[in-house]
Amino acid sequence: MKTKRNMNAGFTMMLMLMVLVLGACSANNNKTATDTRTRVGIVLTEVGLGDRSFNDAAFDGLVQARNEKSIVFDYREPSKDLTTEAAFEQFAEAKVDLIIGLSDTAQADMEKVAAKYPDQQFLLIDSQSKLPNISSISFKAEEGSYLAGMIAGFATTDDHVGFLGGMDIPVLRNFQQGFEQGVKAVNPDATVDVVYAGDFGNAKLGEELASQMIEEKDADVIYVAAGLTGVGALTEIQKSGKYAIGVDTDQFFLAEKAILTSMLKNVDVSIYNAVNTFIQNNHTFPQKQIIEGLAENAVGLTALHNITLSDEQQRTFDDLNRQISSGKIKVTLDQ
Repeated sequence: MKTKRNMNAGFTMMLMLMVLVLGACSANNNKTATDTRTRVGIVLTEVGLGDRSFNDAAFDGLVQARNEKSIVFDYREPSKDLTTEAAFEQFAEAKVDLIIGLSDTAQADMEKVAAKYPDQQFLLIDSQSKLPNISSISFKAEEGSYLAGMIAGFATTDDHVGFLGGMDIPVLRNFQQGFEQGVKAVNPDATVDVVYAGDFGNAKLGEELASQMIEEKDADVIYVAAGLTGVGALTEIQKSGKYAIGVDTDQFFLAEKAILTSMLKNVDVSIYNAVNTFIQNNHTFPQKQIIEGLAENAVGLTALHNITLSDEQQRTFDDLNRQISSGKIKVTLDQ
């Protein structure tokens, strides 16, 4: 009887040891699986998540890659307590495989950190750097903005349209110039007023500037490229019974009675593709500078709302679209 009890006790102990060993193996396997994924860190602009535009689109590209289990990622939102430079430094110290920064406003801070960590790989969106460990993705936003300009030129009844930008920076001047040239291509008599808010994160300011453009300048179509500031502008444009063109993502749901279309800059697609390229090339980029436009489907327009083009307008739009895509027509940039 005693022997049987001892045998049972021994058997129970063996089972417990097996469970512990299997559990440890399972934990190690999970850890290994996580460790083999590429680690990515992204530093957003100061506006952060919820801008329904640039930051959200970039974040969505990484979410897609994460959901496919190719990466794990973390993000930082610069604030009064965390500078952009410090955010880059945190990721560099953590030795993540790839650090992504958004906008040319982040370039100087990224370059400071990249110079200190020459073995760390960085990816800069919307600008280019000469440092060897910073690759870049740039968009021919002027091409998509040219299409937006054509729609504004067709839609205006007062021959007076506007461009409302967040900050007067090179990338947004490309938006502006493409838009102006698109308007003039189909409506040479139209006037284009340009206003820069100096802020991407102030919805109230966006409302005020849009109101001024409508009431003081008689603009009846406004192309808004201003992040969260632009969200306020879209609200005011709809309230005033005028028309708007959104940017970066499909912003129709923000002002359904006002939005004619949105100029898509497919940041999510480009970041997703870049991350996969980085993984497939052993954590390097075969091209230091990636430049994409209409031909690569990196920019374009959403479906039209609140406007129907005439047959003649549609033929003109399609023809100029083809010429821009093929490179036959090039948007002139003064920088």
